[in-house]
Amino acid sequence: MRLHKSRFVPLAAFAICVFAVGCGEVNSTIDKAQACLEAPKIVTQLGAQVTKLTDDPQAMDKALDDAAAKLNDVADKAANTTIKEASDDFAKTLSGINVTNVNDAVDAAQKVATDSAAYLEKVTKACTG
Repeated sequence: MRLHKSRFVPLAAFAICVFAVGCGEVNSTIDKAQACLEAPKIVTQLGAQVTKLTDDPQAMDKALDDAAAKLNDVADKAANTTIKEASDDFAKTLSGINVTNVNDAVDAAQKVATDSAAYLEKVTKACTG
């Protein structure tokens, strides 16, 4: 009887480890799926805000910073390396845009449109691949 108990303990530990690894993969998939939903939503909202705020440099600057913070959050939660890196890079780009006047706002709107397209292309590839 003693022999069976000693074999059972390692077997149970092994089963628990396999189960834990399996759950980790499920969480990873959920995190990727969530990032694939959130990232385009943030960019779409930013695009809508930027086009409305070309006459309000301060509000646009705040919108850019808010979007950067949200993208950083997506990057922190993203289980996929490509999504994480793309979100980090785009967040840095948005944080680096300073809008102090209407001319800056127009330039920022153009940059956001161009960089958003490139970012969404990377995220789409990562999410479908």
